[in-house]
Amino acid sequence: MAKVLLVYYSLIFGFAIITCSATTYIVGDSSGWDISTNLDTWVADKKFKIGDSLIFQYSSSSYSVDEVTRENYDTCNTTNILKSYGNGNTTVTLTRGGDWYFVCGNQLYCLGGMKLDVHVEGGKALSPAPAPKAMFGSNQKTNAVPDSQSPSSKKSTHLSNGAINYARGALYLIYIALLANVFGVLGI
Repeated sequence: MAKVLLVYYSLIFGFAIITCSATTYIVGDSSGWDISTNLDTWVADKKFKIGDSLIFQYSSSSYSVDEVTRENYDTCNTTNILKSYGNGNTTVTLTRGGDWYFVCGNQLYCLGGMKLDVHVEGGKALSPAPAPKAMFGSNQKTNAVPDSQSPSSKKSTHLSNGAINYARGALYLIYIALLANVFGVLGI
């Protein structure tokens, strides 16, 4: 019975590792989304991925969070916004790669530094390989496999973060199953 429970818990733990690859960040850590927080320093050492979440914690009577364009971020334009939040506890899930821009809805606070530029890694779609070129006077079909010297064959294979995290989780699962087997053999 103990062996069965050990294997069961090993499997549950392994699946938890596989599915828990996104990170949740509290913007500004314990200082939160506040005029006194140095947001440039806070964001400097972080690597954001698609699927990560930002939690903005702030006083809804004094602050808000507005998602804006790069131009509006640079100038602290708070009149032309993409999305606005004002409930004091806002979660934004980063659903695409590239830069995300956030400012405080109070323009004076934004001008005082209460704005955040978050760069999200990934999100670049793989471009399809170019169609093979037909040779003049050739009877070959145009969907032939490109030769080994073609530019598309020199591209490296891209693995998404999801595939890498899945593989890492699978390795953890195998490791745990092996441990469970060893403990079973030892009678522990």
